[in-house]
Amino acid sequence: MDPSMKKIQQDLIELEIDAEHLLLARHQLVENDRLRNGNREALTALRKKARTTKTSVPSPFESIMREIEGRELRPLMKEVCNTCGNHDSNEQTWMTFPGTDVFARIPFHAAHTILERDQTLLDYDTKKLQSCVKEKSFSISEKGAIADKISPGVLRSMVSLIDKKK
Repeated sequence: MDPSMKKIQQDLIELEIDAEHLLLARHQLVENDRLRNGNREALTALRKKARTTKTSVPSPFESIMREIEGRELRPLMKEVCNTCGNHDSNEQTWMTFPGTDVFARIPFHAAHTILERDQTLLDYDTKKLQSCVKEKSFSISEKGAIADKISPGVLRSMVSLIDKKK
């Protein structure tokens, strides 16, 4: 085979591999977005159940100062959860885990802690995938030199070739 044809064939193989990685990363981005939306909806439902919003929970300083007034027997430090607020954190709530059909009854605080941790991990994975998509898109656009050597019509006909069995 002619060395220039081997070079073109190798360039096409590399381009196809990069395009496959790009499509896989985009598909995974869609799946991550679906999971992130589900987590966000679940966290909102838990906040409604606890009757809190991200901004409605008093800061730890405010709650400490309220408790100190007139009561010296209470501890000076009380940790306030942003999601639980004054809600009973030991109250049991139902939760299903991703990838399973199993429902488990776990404490309220544990449920929203698990969801918040999963949300941060999904955010991190999404950012990694977005950078991968950008990298692969840039790589594919850089390999646009193939279009200079092969016309788009010839490239289209090569892609649509079908092997016929004899």
